[in-house]
Amino acid sequence: MDDRALMENMLLLEKGVCDLYMHGTLESSTETVHGVFRAALTESLCMQDTLYGKMAAKGWYPAEQVEGSKINTVKQKFSGGGQ
Repeated sequence: MDDRALMENMLLLEKGVCDLYMHGTLESSTETVHGVFRAALTESLCMQDTLYGKMAAKGWYPAEQVEGSKINTVKQKFSGGGQ
């Protein structure tokens, strides 16, 4: 497995972990459990951000600029202004 595939797998796994921790945080029955899940979620989000940053720096996770008019169209659609 090459480095790119390895990092893609790591990023996908980290995103899945973030999802699990988020749901654990939302559905915690006590403040203590909530705090533990929240701390784990914060740490996982930082790890995900680090992985993304390294992949983007190598050009493995390209992002493209979106035209302002397209952003405004989406804003209007979801704010009820596009109906």
